[in-house]
Amino acid sequence: MPLFPDDYGSSFFDYLAHQRPDLVPASRAGMSSSSPLVPDEGRGSLVPPMTHGTTVLAIKYQGGVLIAGDRRATEGFQIAGRRMEKVFKIDGHSAIAIAGAAGPCLELAKLFQTELEHYEKLEGIQLSCEGKANKLGQMVKANLPMVFQGLVVLPIYVGYDLKRAEGRIFKYDITGGRYEESDYHSIGSGGKDARNTMREHFRKNLSEQDALRTALLALYNAAEEDVGTGGPDLVRGIYPSAKLVGADGITDVDDQRIGIVYAALIEERKNGD
Repeated sequence: MPLFPDDYGSSFFDYLAHQRPDLVPASRAGMSSSSPLVPDEGRGSLVPPMTHGTTVLAIKYQGGVLIAGDRRATEGFQIAGRRMEKVFKIDGHSAIAIAGAAGPCLELAKLFQTELEHYEKLEGIQLSCEGKANKLGQMVKANLPMVFQGLVVLPIYVGYDLKRAEGRIFKYDITGGRYEESDYHSIGSGGKDARNTMREHFRKNLSEQDALRTALLALYNAAEEDVGTGGPDLVRGIYPSAKLVGADGITDVDDQRIGIVYAALIEERKNGD
């Protein structure tokens, strides 16, 4: 009997869901009422605070798409972490940023990476940009049972479409619905504030540097309005993470470059510009 029966095609996620459903994130929705993640109705206890990642965004520029996120993780009204990574390289021309319950979000990112690697090994070709976006939508939909327990997972997917020679941005709802954005998008607790900033400063065919400045400004403004979003921490040297997704692949924007942009932005604020 083959290791991967034809019933599951080239999808590692489908194979895992049928053969080892306990390893699929959505399986946690089937926990018993004695689980610490589920309220005990007999004693009226509340669900313990869970770690959440907040505010991530994507914005198009002339050579592709920039995807970025703050580094703060919250747990109720407390800061659970200041260095959480929310932006992940998925393959040579695509990346995702995640917002929501931290544990399931990180699992989704890793599983998506494995899914695409598995498909490429079996089929000998990569999924198209559209195909990757569709596959991620299926995985988000599979997480729906967990949503009813408060474990929401929402990604932004960006990819450089080699056929179209352009960067593309996809957003999702909790049911796995997939929608393409033409210019920019942001999600998370500070998503609305970040979108307002990008709406004001976005222009078609932004240069890479201008797109980076707009994205960092959006996160900075979101941090000023939303307690769940972390701004630049100049004392600890903690800055938002960002990646450039273009025809040549994915490039990490280093902290030194981000720090220079923030230093200029802060100086402008001091001078009232």
